Amino acid sequence: MLQVIRSPRVYDVCVIGSGAAGGVAAKVLTHGGLEVVLLEAGRQVDPATDFKQHLWPYELARRGLGVGGEGDDLMAANGFWSIKGEPYIRAPGTRFQWFRSRIVGGRTNHWGQGAYRFSEADFKQRSNTGVGEDWPISYEDLVAYYRKVESYIGVYGTDTNSMPIPRPRCTELLVKRACDRLGIPCVTAPGSVLTRPLNGRPACHYCGQCWRGCKTGSNFSSSQVLIPAASTTGRLTLLANAMAREILVDANGVARAVSYVDKTTRTEQQVRAKVVVLAASACESARLLLNSQSSLFPNGLANSSGVVGRYLRDSIGTQGAGYFPQLERALPHNHDGIGRPHLWIPRGNNSRRGSFVGNYHILFLGGRNLPLVSDFDLIVEQSQGYGLSLKKTCKRVYGSLINFIAGGEMISNDKSYCEIDRNITDEWGIPVLRFHFQWGANEIAMAKDMQETIQHLVEAGGGTYLTRVQPKGDLPYGISPGGMSFHEQGTVRMGTNPRASALNEFCQAHDMRNLFVLDAGCFVSSSDKPPTHTILALAWRSSEYLVEEARKGNL
Repeated sequence: MLQVIRSPRVYDVCVIGSGAAGGVAAKVLTHGGLEVVLLEAGRQVDPATDFKQHLWPYELARRGLGVGGEGDDLMAANGFWSIKGEPYIRAPGTRFQWFRSRIVGGRTNHWGQGAYRFSEADFKQRSNTGVGEDWPISYEDLVAYYRKVESYIGVYGTDTNSMPIPRPRCTELLVKRACDRLGIPCVTAPGSVLTRPLNGRPACHYCGQCWRGCKTGSNFSSSQVLIPAASTTGRLTLLANAMAREILVDANGVARAVSYVDKTTRTEQQVRAKVVVLAASACESARLLLNSQSSLFPNGLANSSGVVGRYLRDSIGTQGAGYFPQLERALPHNHDGIGRPHLWIPRGNNSRRGSFVGNYHILFLGGRNLPLVSDFDLIVEQSQGYGLSLKKTCKRVYGSLINFIAGGEMISNDKSYCEIDRNITDEWGIPVLRFHFQWGANEIAMAKDMQETIQHLVEAGGGTYLTRVQPKGDLPYGISPGGMSFHEQGTVRMGTNPRASALNEFCQAHDMRNLFVLDAGCFVSSSDKPPTHTILALAWRSSEYLVEEARKGNL
């Protein structure tokens, strides 16, 4: 049995999780004068050794490919599809993958840097959801916080600063011409990558490998931008390797402490705070709330409505690839750029809708980028030969493929949720999550339209569509398994009705004034845009509210 060690100090706020939401909370709260303790289940980050940014494939174990589910971190900055000793369970018939980062800064160390604001329409649920109320906030409530985030972290392609916009590359211009022929919009894709120096951070040097961790800090990560800013105040205590187990409450039903396991000493600790902020990611936060049971809260914290764990969503994803023979004839040239698309196609092909509701977008990458792990997988699958002949084929077609990645909004359904499986625990003795997940008919129809649109784009650009997808089976039209887009959200939804939601408009629990959930668990519905930029803005807004409430003595 673990020895319990109680800290005598009482902090103003305990933040659990150091990624996008946790980093914002640490920065805003400490600059607002509050004493903050930040718990992170992973270890401290060292960009020099943890980031794989400038490594060649031959410098990685097994050339960067995992074997048997192990070694998932060989290409990402300590991100894992499976963690030894920390399992999760899938219900029968469920295909769901849960990606976790056990490192300070979380997934912001290797995210896609897409700084897309939600639109006004994104704060309204789709008509066939049938799961209750709309968002309790609008775009106008959040726009000032989008601007604060963009100005602070550095974002190009927005109205908040003069950050230069990267010029389109050769392949992007080719796709742009195809879009123009089809009447499909293709515009600058805003990104949180510096194209000029900002606050001591240098501009991007165009190595094109942002998702492997940026050693110079030119793209945004919580570990290199937000947490250092919080540390300079002297009011931040960062506890790495601290696996949160349970939020403890007093006799009045108020959160008073967080119980966690110190993974280095394998002791159970308790840290006391006046306010608890959950920012551990949608599923981790739901797990912690559901595991925080007591006689006062037999169903877990913030869960009198029964919605915690419910309405789990991920972005719809499907992919396609095109071969463009004209690119084989292109002169060798410098195709470097930011490690994400410079252009994107918002909302898909607007003229061909009708079979589904909601929006999607398409990103695309290709050309003569630095060869990386798996770059020639598709060519190897479709080509005959071995050794020298195969190498010649790879060299000939190098730079002539463009990959298209479509992402769309999922509509909530009652068959997609996570719950606690109390028969199975992780190595720290904490009950694990069991996932239930199912795409609905609307998502399948959207995936079909995504594939058709990508094929039309390829052919309009003079290419050959290489992707073969099946309309039936477990993953029709190439739709990815749940979780594969890394965009879990909706498990601790906000709303105005305490009977249908867990949080109010400031991500504060209806059941407990000194408990907040700032990650994507608070989302009411999805957008086709990735959620990270909106997580940052929501966390900034809620953290400023928390500071003001603390000053008033309301917490």
